[in-house]
Amino acid sequence: MGKFKALDLQPHRRMRALTLLLVLLMACGGENTPSRVDVPGAEKDAKTKTLEAGAAMLQDRTPISTINIYLDGFHFYSGNLAGQMEAHHYCTKVNEDLTQCVIYDGNAADARLMGVEYVVSAKLFAGFTPEEKRLWHSHKYEVKSGALIAPGIPDVAEHELMEKLVSTYGKTWHTWHTDQHHSLPLGTPQLMAGFTADGQLRPELLTARDTRFGISTTDKRAKRADIPEVPVDPAADQGHGPNAPQVGLAGTAREH
Repeated sequence: MGKFKALDLQPHRRMRALTLLLVLLMACGGENTPSRVDVPGAEKDAKTKTLEAGAAMLQDRTPISTINIYLDGFHFYSGNLAGQMEAHHYCTKVNEDLTQCVIYDGNAADARLMGVEYVVSAKLFAGFTPEEKRLWHSHKYEVKSGALIAPGIPDVAEHELMEKLVSTYGKTWHTWHTDQHHSLPLGTPQLMAGFTADGQLRPELLTARDTRFGISTTDKRAKRADIPEVPVDPAADQGHGPNAPQVGLAGTAREH
């Protein structure tokens, strides 16, 4: 109960927060984006399926059960704006200043685990060294443009969530480059970056996403116009520059 003590100060704010939490936990909006790659290997045999069924019934999965936020957005490889892909984030709020997400290439049962993203508040980000800040991207444009969505929850709840995310920063690593149709997680992890202005994200990616989810990014952008503008630390978003940080040559993520 300690994490929610502050909510007792203003009952109406507590109720609003609890309502938001409830709709997040109950939200749907998935299973419309299958993985883009087929994985080599034999089909699961009867013994494996039996072991899986037993484990599902008996084993504890507490860390996974805390995942209660689903976000859909887009990334590109730091230093390579042409390398763009949709990313499905399944997130846990550690506290009000830190969120951790696992990222998949889809939201269906066959989705492949692409990587991870850590999201921090502006307060935590301000304490990073200049070298560390270079690895992080801002979320202001993603939120204000409507490109970042929380599928399956009511607009009012999504709006509340985006108000929290607009001033945050993310550090993202992709370990499986399924956008390049790699059937296995080959090569080195790659640092990802976020979009910061109109004209960067390929419109066909956005159109395909909106069609699958039955939404309009344009409408979401209009509805988020009231979310306050926030300053972005100039040390972030270095993935757009000529000296973009990136892992070395062993990977294949820049080959398109």
